[in-house]
Amino acid sequence: MVARGGTLVFCEVKTRRSDRFGVPAEAVTVAKQRRLRRIAAAFLAEHTGRHPTIRFDVVEVRVGDDGSTVLTRIEGAF
Repeated sequence: MVARGGTLVFCEVKTRRSDRFGVPAEAVTVAKQRRLRRIAAAFLAEHTGRHPTIRFDVVEVRVGDDGSTVLTRIEGAF
């Protein structure tokens, strides 16, 4: 779970090989945000007790032609 005083992070990870159809974070639609919020609510309902601070992040994974990767974390994305 999370240490006392910590933050519980729910994270959506999106991978793209190019930005042709937009950057990875743009694939986290309003519908996907709602789904992740429902998942978070269900998780917190099952884990009664102290409810920590929560945050929703997005991690973008960009894969280069040479197979290299670049990760970008967007804290508090929504």
